Amino acid sequence: MDYKKEIHVGMADMQVAQSPAVLSSLGIGSCVGIALYDSLTKIGGLAHIMLPDIESVRNKSNRAKFANTAIPDLLNKMIEAGADHKRIRAKITGGAHMFGFAKTNKVFNIGERNIETSRETLKQLQVPLLSEDVGGTYGRSVFFYLETGNVKIRTVAHGESSL
Repeated sequence: MDYKKEIHVGMADMQVAQSPAVLSSLGIGSCVGIALYDSLTKIGGLAHIMLPDIESVRNKSNRAKFANTAIPDLLNKMIEAGADHKRIRAKITGGAHMFGFAKTNKVFNIGERNIETSRETLKQLQVPLLSEDVGGTYGRSVFFYLETGNVKIRTVAHGESSL
């Protein structure tokens, strides 16, 4: 298979593509990577969100930065590209506890709040969450293969895994 078309998704960014593309996002720490996929059309989308809720900030110019706006926007972009909402499934990764003091204080535990808001938003949008690799104290890099829907996760100290 030709995986030469790799599309990088930066922090506070999202991209939609079709097979044989690979969507990648590097250095996901407390952020969350949300992969959405329609297995029939092989259309996928990847968002790299930084914060849970757009309502908690003054600058609302980048909707891709927030779980509660990026996920609906990503879903809509996929539908515009030809995906069927009924077939779209989700996988999430990230949401790590990157700072020791944050574990005991939920206000500072952005990773946990990002995970919770991502799960809740997917549920509200009726997009089933198939699998996740979340939490921990380490960052991840994600490679989303649109030919298969496989999400490969690479870490420095914890090896590779797949969702």
